Amino acid sequence: MTFMRKLLYPMQQYGNLCKPRVSFFAALSAMVGLLLSPFPTIGTVVPLALVVFLLACGGSALNQYQERAIDALMERTRHRPIPAGHIRPLSALRFALAVLGFALSMLAVVGGIKALLLGLFAVLWYNLLYTYLKRRSAFAVIPGALVGVIPPAIGWVAGGGAISDARLGAIGFLFFLWQVPHFWLLMLDRGKEYEKAGLPTLHALFREESLRRIIFHWIVALAVGSLCISLYGLVDAPLIQGALFAAAVWICWNGRSLLAGDGRDAGRLLRMVNAYMVIIALGVALDAVFVPHLSPRFLPGLF
Repeated sequence: MTFMRKLLYPMQQYGNLCKPRVSFFAALSAMVGLLLSPFPTIGTVVPLALVVFLLACGGSALNQYQERAIDALMERTRHRPIPAGHIRPLSALRFALAVLGFALSMLAVVGGIKALLLGLFAVLWYNLLYTYLKRRSAFAVIPGALVGVIPPAIGWVAGGGAISDARLGAIGFLFFLWQVPHFWLLMLDRGKEYEKAGLPTLHALFREESLRRIIFHWIVALAVGSLCISLYGLVDAPLIQGALFAAAVWICWNGRSLLAGDGRDAGRLLRMVNAYMVIIALGVALDAVFVPHLSPRFLPGLF
C-alpha cells in the first residue's frame, strides 16, 4: 500500500494542478456546442470533450504557475501543489506547456483549424489578459468570462457551424453569464482572503448588501438566459423545456438568500449555481441526442 501511495501521489498532485472540476465544465460546454451544431457527428463528441478537457487542464496548470505567489497567501489556495511544495514551479511550467501543446495539436486533428485557433485564443485570453487584469481590477471577471464562451464555440465550429451564427451567440452568452456569479459568489465567500493577497475586490467598492444584490441579479440573468435558448430552436422537447423552466425557478428561489442578507450562504449557493449549469447542459444535450428527428439540422451529422 505504501508503494502504491508513493506511486500515485505525484499523479494526484499533477491532477490537482489541472483543476479537474473547472476543466470538466469546459469539456461539458464543448460537448453541448458540438451536439447543437448544424452537422454534429456523435463519434466526435467524446474525443472533442477530452481534448478540450486537456486544454483547460493545461491552462489551469499554467495559471497556477503564474499565480503561485498569490496562492501562497490565501487559505483557500495555499495547499495547492506549487505553494505547498509538492511540485516545483519549473516542473509545473513544463507540465502545463506539454499538456497545452498536446491539446492544441489534437484539437486541430479532432476539430479543425478554426477549433485550434479558438483554443489558442482561449489560452492567450485567460493566461495573459485575464491573469493580468485580475491583479488590477475587481471587474476583471467580466472580460475574463469570455473564456467560458470559447469551449462551446469550439464544439460548434467542429460541427460545421459558423462563428457568426446567432444560435452560437445564445449558447456562448449563457456560459458567459454563468462565469460572473460563479466568481463573485466565490469572492463573497472568500473576500477577506483575496484582500489579504493584495487582489482588488468588490468589497472595496460596494457594501456587502449591494454586492449581494448585484450577484442575485446576475443569477436571475443566468436563469433568463437559459430559457432564451429555446427561442433559437436549440431545445425542441416540451419535457426538456419544462425541466429548464423548473431549474430556472429553483435557482432564482435559492438565490433569494442573498437578498435576505445571508452572505454566509454564498458557498452553498455557489455549488447550486454550478449544479444548475450542469443541469442545463445535460438537458440541452439530452434534447440534442434523443430528439434529433424533430429538427433537420441534426440529420447530416447522424447518418
